[in-house]
Amino acid sequence: MLVDSTPSSRVHSSEWIGGYHDTVGSDQEISKSRRAENAEQTRLAILAAARDLFTRRGYFQTKVGDIAIEARVSVAWVHAVGGGKSGLLRTLIENGVTTEDNAVMLERMTSITEPAELVRFLVQATRLRFAEWADLMRQVAAAAPQDVSVRQSQDIAHEGLRGALRLTAHRLADMGALKEKLDPDRATDLLWLYLSNTAYFLRTDELGWSLDESETWLIEILTQSLLAPRAQAGAPASNF
Repeated sequence: MLVDSTPSSRVHSSEWIGGYHDTVGSDQEISKSRRAENAEQTRLAILAAARDLFTRRGYFQTKVGDIAIEARVSVAWVHAVGGGKSGLLRTLIENGVTTEDNAVMLERMTSITEPAELVRFLVQATRLRFAEWADLMRQVAAAAPQDVSVRQSQDIAHEGLRGALRLTAHRLADMGALKEKLDPDRATDLLWLYLSNTAYFLRTDELGWSLDESETWLIEILTQSLLAPRAQAGAPASNF
């Protein structure tokens, strides 16, 4: 076969080869991106399976093999992604503490300038978070006394909430809204007493209160317990 060896032909051939190599590089990048996407989807599937099983069966009743079956992956994958049950639980709780919704709520809290509105917003925010996480945290609370790693994960959740409560208490103090002789540390303790998961479980599980009833009562009692009389203006009247 004859090959045209003119300069114009050689240039064309070189351009084509360069284009071929560029295409190969692009395909490799796409393949790498797809592998990363698949790995992330697998990780999310494992976390979702772990959360579902922990919630429905309990922490101790859930085995790594159960999570693998639910997520449709191998047991080795579960260990590689999450480090076993304790690692998965920790990741679930860390993700819950650092969620974008939490960041938005914290930013909103720093922008509120009315003390009664800040208390109301905090109660509503903790109610929403409790409704979202109660089923899992109920199982965590049950397992924590018997397992150090579960207790450590529980501590992460507790510290995340206490951080938000501490921020609220200091905001109220900066507004000059706290009752006389009530400092931010004691205000944080009072908020924890009423807004921790333990307190919510007491009202909903043991006393049978609805979340609507709990919210109404909390806004009233926290407004009265935390705020100086002059700062209580704008607090809604209670129908509890």
